[in-house]
Amino acid sequence: MKNILVPIGTSNTGETLQYAVDFASEFSAQVFVMDVFVVSAKAGSLANISEKVAKSSKERIKEIIDKVDAKGVDIKIATYNGEITDGLKEIDRELGIDLIILAPRSNDIKEELYLGNTSGRIIKQTNIPALIVPRGTVFKPFKTVLTAFKSGVLKKKKMLEPLLSVQKKFNILVSLLLVKTPGYDSDDLKVHPALMDISEQLTITENATTYQGVLEHFQSHQPDLLCVFRRKRGFFKKLWEKNTILKSEFFVKIPVLMLRVKKD
Repeated sequence: MKNILVPIGTSNTGETLQYAVDFASEFSAQVFVMDVFVVSAKAGSLANISEKVAKSSKERIKEIIDKVDAKGVDIKIATYNGEITDGLKEIDRELGIDLIILAPRSNDIKEELYLGNTSGRIIKQTNIPALIVPRGTVFKPFKTVLTAFKSGVLKKKKMLEPLLSVQKKFNILVSLLLVKTPGYDSDDLKVHPALMDISEQLTITENATTYQGVLEHFQSHQPDLLCVFRRKRGFFKKLWEKNTILKSEFFVKIPVLMLRVKKD
């Protein structure tokens, strides 16, 4: 794991950035702090407004970076004029981003959304693995991870690379939770050998959704990291329908590692 990206627009403070820096220091990785802005072609033709906005954005990011304990981590700034998902894809093409670290909308259970429109678009519309970190969470090496899925079939082993990196670095205990949901078939029950190789326990349960399976077994496993897959039949299925995720659909107070296959 070499390059970690933090979309600063999804966090109003430096908490998420500090978490990312602490995490990156364990892997000797670089951190790229990214902000996006939108200046239309018409507006951009007036007195170089685009350049002025980009400069202002960089200054704001520098103020946030200055408040962070860098711990020797190389922190770089990336700004983009346009939609955030386009910017993420462009910087990924240029640098190769191994992980995005971002915050959910809020930790407050009274608020309706777990993922807002921006964070939801990042999860839905990019193929970069992501670590969703609740606001105010202080980084600590993971000890136990619960990996939940409704199908043990993996088209590419490389989908597991972020999980394998974390497991190797922290020597964490990996428990698997296979949730049989309505409409499953026999192939779904065949768990990929790469998953079995790193796991200590496999639990099979039947629930209406993968999330309900997680809720049922969360306390017995007591993980400090939840790992799920983002695919068309995966954990955040509703993200293929809309960008936001309601807390009634999903909510945990621990970091969530979202795996997906990056396009070559």
